[in-house]
Amino acid sequence: MKIGINMMATAQAADVTAVARKAEALGFESLWLPEHPILPVHYTSRYPFSEDGVIPEIFGQFVDPLIGLSFAAAVTTKLKLATGICLIPERDPIVTAKAVATLDHYSNGRVLFGIGAGWLPEETEIMGAQFATRWARTKESILAMKALWKIGQAEYHGKFIDFPAVKVYPQPKQKPHPPVLLGGHGDIALKRVVTWCEGWFPFQLSPEVLKGEIQKLRRLAEEAGRDPDSIDVSLSWLGNASDLDTLKRYRDAGIHRLVCLLPVADPTDYSQGLERLAEQTIGKVG
Repeated sequence: MKIGINMMATAQAADVTAVARKAEALGFESLWLPEHPILPVHYTSRYPFSEDGVIPEIFGQFVDPLIGLSFAAAVTTKLKLATGICLIPERDPIVTAKAVATLDHYSNGRVLFGIGAGWLPEETEIMGAQFATRWARTKESILAMKALWKIGQAEYHGKFIDFPAVKVYPQPKQKPHPPVLLGGHGDIALKRVVTWCEGWFPFQLSPEVLKGEIQKLRRLAEEAGRDPDSIDVSLSWLGNASDLDTLKRYRDAGIHRLVCLLPVADPTDYSQGLERLAEQTIGKVG
């Protein structure tokens, strides 16, 4: 089981290049940056992971993940560069395809493209998409991007994404393209993974629940005529990394990668937390 780092990268946090260098030197496999291009000033939706429903202010401070990861790419050679997650309905698919391919080209094929459709209606609609149809738009966007990545030239005609034949270069270094890892939960999410993604990236599931979901995912893949071993499973996790028993239970559940939140009390002082997390996880579970 590989160990990745989820960094809440902001202008006030540690320099992403310094974190990337340190993470690679300590043996972490990947660096993940989240995305919220905006945070609405006024909203009625409740944040699902807090008692008061208030969205944390840091969500409005994230750097653009692809630009942040390009800085990380420039100072590393092995570290995987991951979006965790990129909000596809809020992006133009052609421009995004070019940006991801450029990052993959310059990093020599190190991009993991974690994607999702978002959970905040006000944000989605301010950015030009309809919340009710965000997953349909996401699917079309990803299929269009894959078509462009495959040979650098494609056209796409869908309900939400529609463009004539265009050329978009550079092509990604990875062939046919960087793996697309879908963030989401439930049977519909698993079916989406099997149908048009290369991996699954759930959030904060217990080892027991995760094991059952992976078994379900593998059955769906077999039913669809797809090799279950071809699907990458990563978990975004906020748990206690010193709990070795839990780490082993996640490994035994069948995940390929555990992505841990960068532990920092002071957002500018990352080094000690990163070293402690490495001591707790790197080499502890296979």
